[in-house]
This record gives sequence, C-alpha cells and structure tokens, in this order.
Amino acid sequence: MPPVWVRRLVFAPLVIVLALVLLTTLPVWLILAVALSPFMPGHLRVPRLIWLGIVYVVWDAAALFALFVLWITFGFGWKIRSPRSQLWHYGLTRQFLRFLFWIARWSLHLTIDVVGTDPDTALPGRPEIVVSRHAGPGDSFILIHALVNWFAREPRIVLKATLQWDPAIDVLLNRLPSRFIMPGKQKANLEEQVGELADGLDDNDAFVIFPEGGNFTPRRRVKAIEFLRRKGMPDLAEKAEDLRNLLPPKPGGLLAAIDAAPDSGVVFVAHTGLDRMMTVADVWRELPMDKKLVMRFWSVAPEEIPATEEERVTWLYEWWALIDSWVEENKPAPLPRRLPAT
Repeated sequence: MPPVWVRRLVFAPLVIVLALVLLTTLPVWLILAVALSPFMPGHLRVPRLIWLGIVYVVWDAAALFALFVLWITFGFGWKIRSPRSQLWHYGLTRQFLRFLFWIARWSLHLTIDVVGTDPDTALPGRPEIVVSRHAGPGDSFILIHALVNWFAREPRIVLKATLQWDPAIDVLLNRLPSRFIMPGKQKANLEEQVGELADGLDDNDAFVIFPEGGNFTPRRRVKAIEFLRRKGMPDLAEKAEDLRNLLPPKPGGLLAAIDAAPDSGVVFVAHTGLDRMMTVADVWRELPMDKKLVMRFWSVAPEEIPATEEERVTWLYEWWALIDSWVEENKPAPLPRRLPAT
C-alpha cells in the first residue's frame, strides 16, 4: 500500500475532484449511456452501470467530506478515537450504508432475504463473533449493513489491506476498531493482531472475520487444499475436498478471537446470490440484472464452543461443511449457455 500521507493528500482529493467532474457532466454521461444501450445486451445495462459508478464515486466523496468535518469537530484529530467520536463514526456508517443500499435496491432491484431464525445479534446484551463466508462483490458491505442497521451492532472488522485503496473505507475504518491484514505476514503476528482487536468486546459489539481470507474461486480452492497437504494436514485437506462452494477456513484468527473474548457468542453467516460473480466478465454479465441475496444466520452460545484448539478446528470445519451444504441447496440456478450462431 502507498504510505498514509499519499492516500490522504493525493487519493482522497482526487476522488472529490472526480466526483465534482462527474456531477457537472452528468447529463453527458447519461445521454452517452442511453445512446449505447441499444447495442448492449441486458435491460438498460450501460445506463445502470454508469449510474452506479457515478453514485459510488459521489458517495465516496460525500463520506470523505463528512469524515473531514468530524476530524475538525474532534479537535483536528486530537480526540478522533474518543468514545464520543467512535459513536459518531458508527452513526455515519449507518447512514451512508443505508443510503448505498437504498440506491442498490432502486437501481438493481436488489433484495436481501433472511431465512431461518434471526441471530442473537438482534438481541443486545452479549458480544458476538460473526464468522462469514466470502463470495461475490459487495458481500462485506452487505454484512456490515445488516449488523449496523438491522441489529444495532458496532462491528470490529478484520479485512484485507488492499481495501484501503478506497479512500473513504481507508479513513473510516482506520478510525474505528479494525485490522487491515497484509498478505505474507507471519501467522503469529496476525493472530496477535486479531486477539488485540477482539479484546474488550462489549454488549453491542460484533467482531467480524472472514476465515476463507478471500472470495471463492475454483483455483483458490485447489491451492488451499494443496497448502494443507504440504503443511502435513491430510485430514483437513480431505475435509476441504468435500467443500464445493467454500474455501477451507483458516482457523487461527477465529481461535485468537475466541480466546480474547471468551464470553462472546459466535454467529455463522451464509449467503448466496452473488456467487457467480468471480471475474470482471461475470460482473459485466450479471450485475445489472435483478438480484436476490439470501442470508442465513446460526448462533452458537459461548458455553457451546469447544474448549481445546483441536476440538475448535474440528468444530469450525463441521460448521463450514454445514454452510457449504446450505449454499449448495440455495445458490442460484446456472445461467443457460448461449449456443453459437450458425
């Protein structure tokens, strides 16, 4: 990643300038999109994609401006990590995610259905460790939107450092309790960071972790299984081979979080609906069409979590197998293949 000063003094202003340019030239973009639409497959595909792109850039710029105002409000950064500042930043997160998903519902006809029993996150009074699969663009946004706007939780998130390329995410989550993980760091260092982040969870906190470490692709699945075999874990590799929709979980971060927050429950999250979007071509083909995301939550009470590390790894793989089966049963039907022209 570029240094912080580059991201703050170069990237953030560029986003704001780009947003202003897009807003002032909006009619031109819309006319161009409508003119190209008849030549592209899909219902208003180009206008919808251009509209979404412009909205996201303007959304990012508006968030940066609001974050700048908060930086001034809290003593030009002097009290930016105070409890009151944290409360205001979570409030900002709620409002901006609510707006973003209002736009997504309107422009993409996106719906999010929760099946089964709502998780304990809907009931305040106990911290939760939220363990989610990773699949498709935007699934992290959707999960955090659910936590902050449906269940009034304050998430602490473990996520990839590359997300800091987005200036608004970079500024916001570096002010809130989060850990940006750099690939290639030593395992012990990663687990130490995760444990520090999970320490001191209170009754409305939700510690969010994605044990797969990235979105599922067939190639990543094969590489992950080969890695387990090279590390002398044939039993786990065999269990991973039975997974068809998930990557094998990396248990270190979750185990560190459980050790740091022993009074927390664990909520497992499965979702499906964006699974087919693995490449840029997939996104181009599918994103403008109507989407339905189905989510399923399972809650595990603290006393039901196994005691030893070995038992917890087995327990995690058992849950991963259950989630994999649920995804297999609920994933969208494959798109019909187009026959070549004759």
